[in-house]
Amino acid sequence: MEARLDMMLLLMAVGYLSGTWLGALSVCRLAGEDDPRLMGSGNPGFSNVLRLYGRRLALATLVVDVVKGMPVLWLAMALGLPPWAQGLVGLGVLLGHSYPAWHRFQGGKGVASAFGVMLMLTPGVALVCAAIWVLLAWRVNTAAIASLTSATAAPLASVWLAPEYTGVIIAFTSLVLLRHLLNIHRLRHGDEPGLGRHR
Repeated sequence: MEARLDMMLLLMAVGYLSGTWLGALSVCRLAGEDDPRLMGSGNPGFSNVLRLYGRRLALATLVVDVVKGMPVLWLAMALGLPPWAQGLVGLGVLLGHSYPAWHRFQGGKGVASAFGVMLMLTPGVALVCAAIWVLLAWRVNTAAIASLTSATAAPLASVWLAPEYTGVIIAFTSLVLLRHLLNIHRLRHGDEPGLGRHR
């Protein structure tokens, strides 16, 4: 039991480290573009990169943020850690993305990374949330509304599709909602930017 706890803590630390790789920074740097944290919403994530630099770089950012936690989650699953422990490893990935130590704890909103974590742990829930996000992003053209709604739907979907992971998915949702407090404020005042390119 003690050895398994030590392994879980080690994997949580590895998850945090993998989460600190902010896809937006690497993608924009390789493309010769400016740091997305200095423009637009200041968020190093898919939506801000889409508004600033277009679909190609936004898609590359999305891919990095989705897949970066998958190796450590695969290892947690392969080692037979229980669902709650796998969830804590996934939470480590989200905390690394949201609060990266190397970037003064100023990271992204965690939506893409949460999708990647759930895609490994609860693929059915992940796909339901992705469908909700895409539908709402298309209909209302606002990433925050799509993200908040899909995040809120995740625990409900997990009760149906992956009940053993419901507790950890509630934790994921709570973190995503916390990271969107400023967006909620802007939505209430009608100041939230849309998804269209602003450059």
